[in-house]
Amino acid sequence: MSHSFVFSSESVGEGHPDKVADLISDSVLDACLAVDRTSRVACETMVKSNVVILAGEITIPRLQDRKTGRTKPIDEVINVGKVVRDAIRDIGYTNDDDVFHADTVFINNCLTAQSADIAQGVDAKKAAGKKTAEQGAGDQGIMFGYACHDTPELMPTAIMFAHRLGRRLTQLRKSGGVPWLRPDAKSQVSVRYENGRPVEVVNVVISTQHTADVSHATIERHLIEHVIRRVIPARLLTRKTEFFINPTGRFVIGGPQGDSGLTGRKIIVDSYGGWGRHGGGAFSGKDPSKVDRSAAYMGRWVAKNIVAAKLATHAEVQFAYAIGHPRPVSLRVDTFGTGVVADDKITRAVGQVFGFKPAEIVAQLNLLRPIYRATTNYGHFGKKGLPWETTTKAAALRAAL
Repeated sequence: MSHSFVFSSESVGEGHPDKVADLISDSVLDACLAVDRTSRVACETMVKSNVVILAGEITIPRLQDRKTGRTKPIDEVINVGKVVRDAIRDIGYTNDDDVFHADTVFINNCLTAQSADIAQGVDAKKAAGKKTAEQGAGDQGIMFGYACHDTPELMPTAIMFAHRLGRRLTQLRKSGGVPWLRPDAKSQVSVRYENGRPVEVVNVVISTQHTADVSHATIERHLIEHVIRRVIPARLLTRKTEFFINPTGRFVIGGPQGDSGLTGRKIIVDSYGGWGRHGGGAFSGKDPSKVDRSAAYMGRWVAKNIVAAKLATHAEVQFAYAIGHPRPVSLRVDTFGTGVVADDKITRAVGQVFGFKPAEIVAQLNLLRPIYRATTNYGHFGKKGLPWETTTKAAALRAAL
């Protein structure tokens, strides 16, 4: 019997308030890692109207004076204000009528040092009450990684189409060819599946901020012809496909002027669009000692290599940590019945090929470097050039089986 269903995923543009916050946090992280690769960073950002608030914990060992024990303020080596303004400028909030403007926002810096109690759990050295001298996980938590054969990126179809629409909007806006486009935007794609395969796009939703002098008809016509039809394959667009372009009729007030933004509030956009499960931890603003981020990247790397090795067409990896403990407390692979061998055999092979201790994850993926601004927008997965998107372990997985 044919099994049919519709699945939807969304993406958001660089100027969406939550993504503004994410980019600021990741920009601060990259700036810290550029100064000292052992930096511990947990930077949270809130944006609203013409205000940016930074909070969280940052420890840069290079700033500590070993003789006096004094820790220099972060602003002595990193111009946090410049980092924030440059990030906002890169997004495109530089128009004369922008309430949230790169040059005029007020910045409140509430960053402090990392808790010594947390630090001793993460540090690779002995401490009272700690059962090992190895580097431990920065927190407890569960992490998931996912991959499937739906797209060349080995990602679910709906989320990849939603991201591509967002990238296309940004390309048109930053090229200057469409002067009425502004930074805030959202996209959403609904895909019909038949027997597990995507067969048509049922509807597409795009909401984009714009200048006040452009008509809704112009926006609608341009986005259908120059964004949607340039991104989504014609074979998946039918006469029944619906297009919802700026459904409210007007989107002039946008970005942090229209809504507040917080770091880590778009975790489903950042991962698999709801198709693969999520452990709940946010990514942006966190250095790789935080397994919320690094272990999620690890999970994606493992799952993608399983699918690339043709051991399954769909694969999900789940594992969990205890704070301060180096080894995961659980590890499981689920291929949803698509595996060429039993899931427990693939799980054992994964355990042989990959190392899941936090220090091993950092080493295998070379994570102690300023690469994180490149992850912020249009998903942390499915992008070329990121170390967890390589499939160099596929042969080793096949050999282990």
